Amino acid sequence: MKVGVLKGNGIGPEITAATIRTLNSTGLSFEWIDVPIADEAIAQYGHPLPPQVVNTIRELKVVIKAPLIVNKGRGRLTCAQPDGSEVTYPSLNNAIRRELGLFVNPRPLRGIPGISGKYADMDVVVMREITEDVYIGWEFRIGKTSAQAIKLTTREAAIRVARYSFEYARKNNRRKVSCLHKANVLNYTDGLFLNCCKEMAQEYPDIQFDDFMIDAACYTIIKQPERFDIIVTANQYGDIFSDLGAGLVGSLGLAPGANIGENVAVFEASHGAAPDIAGQGIANPGALILSGALMLEHIGRTRESRAVIEATRLVMGEGRVLTPDLGGNATTMNVADEIARQIEIILQSSY
Repeated sequence: MKVGVLKGNGIGPEITAATIRTLNSTGLSFEWIDVPIADEAIAQYGHPLPPQVVNTIRELKVVIKAPLIVNKGRGRLTCAQPDGSEVTYPSLNNAIRRELGLFVNPRPLRGIPGISGKYADMDVVVMREITEDVYIGWEFRIGKTSAQAIKLTTREAAIRVARYSFEYARKNNRRKVSCLHKANVLNYTDGLFLNCCKEMAQEYPDIQFDDFMIDAACYTIIKQPERFDIIVTANQYGDIFSDLGAGLVGSLGLAPGANIGENVAVFEASHGAAPDIAGQGIANPGALILSGALMLEHIGRTRESRAVIEATRLVMGEGRVLTPDLGGNATTMNVADEIARQIEIILQSSY
């Protein structure tokens, strides 16, 4: 199985090596294909995301992606299109998603006994729409004293992510889909998103549906996380809300994610590149390892996916081998080695 690898930067190369170590322990035969991105791509092609890289990812179809450093205030990126035109994106991460036609970013938030305290039973999946909203990158300066950002919502994108959310709920025996929005203020944009979700709910009478304003949802997930199951929401809300949920679970190092399109899927942790601890070997690889489990599920290797999830949760919950973000003193590879050992035990015992 050929799987692309975007090693990223910051802590990216370290947690990528840890993830490959654990996924190899499943006994599956992977061919890991390094794909240059960011500085590597600039050195090779003169651009952080050249058409050659985009085409390689499309051909591979499945990619593990480590985090990338995004500089504040200067992350905008212009990419050439096949017809000779150009599109400017607000960040490299955004460019990767949109150049590849990825439209939904599932981010599971699942508590771990021994780590997550009173949120140990939390089990929520945030479905973040990733093609529109204020992250579309349509920003403009107005003289020297003002700036403007446009929030885009289309029926096509809202229906697509809502349908995916309900289909996911049905396929995985989940009970409810909740739409997060601010339609009381953003009547047209968030109102359209909410109405599309309501419309889609009519096609899935077996799945409960409700909605929350985003500020109320932030309060509710802290006080009553059991009220949520599957969450569908716009780009920026999903980005922020999923980080809040990761904090409740115990660490961004426990928050996996995926970016799903019609023909391509990119699996990445929800956290950033953490340049302040890069090179120290202390980054928590759990989120990218769990993203690897999502990748295994995506390609139909359910047994191995469940083993990776079970092993990761077991190691984290036991508390013997933890990185500093969870109060331990283990290294990134210490954690990977222990998870790999548990994966082998689980798979052997399941025959």
